Amino acid sequence: MHFTLQKRNKTWMPAINFSIVGLMVYIMACPASSMDVLVHNQIDVLNGTMVRIQCIFTSCYKMDVNKFAMNWTYQENTNKTEEMFMTYKKGMMPLRTDRFSDRVQFVGNLEKNDLSITLSDVQLSDKGIYNCYVRNPPDRIQGHGIINMFVVTELPPPRDSTIAVAIGASVGGALALLILSMVVVKCIRRHKKQELISDEQKMEEEGKLDAEGGTEEGTKQL
Repeated sequence: MHFTLQKRNKTWMPAINFSIVGLMVYIMACPASSMDVLVHNQIDVLNGTMVRIQCIFTSCYKMDVNKFAMNWTYQENTNKTEEMFMTYKKGMMPLRTDRFSDRVQFVGNLEKNDLSITLSDVQLSDKGIYNCYVRNPPDRIQGHGIINMFVVTELPPPRDSTIAVAIGASVGGALALLILSMVVVKCIRRHKKQELISDEQKMEEEGKLDAEGGTEEGTKQL
């Protein structure tokens, strides 16, 4: 069962909401050895701002601080070697690098399996691939989350929902008008049919009366 976010999810401050029911189902159905790492596969960050890069893992085993291990690494692209900038071995240890200096901080919560970090004063050169590696023995599988971060110089234009609302209202109004028209036409046809039936009944009754009147006159003449 994979909970990793696979969609191209663009966001300024990525956030992941987990379903308690889904987590319970995962725990109940958890195999003997299984780990998943939940991340946003793509994030867009405004140059000069701070971003939270989330990494949360699920495992069938409770974390043992003496065995648990985690690494954060950075790559300019898939062809470049990875540069480690944070690790955990019996304690969280940010690694000072020329690229990030002291701009990276751990903001997660190990008790909640949250390994998230923040990167402040984002630069254009920070664009690249961020890898979150997790190992939680006795789970034999190493978790791996991949985040592609893009740095932009301006915010995208806000989405205008007015057009969508107007189109929806127009379609809804047209549909309601069509249904009303069909009802009116149906009512008119039914009314005309009833009028025709009434006219036929009147003609039949008048015919019967004429026939009865002719019979009486014939009887009188005899």
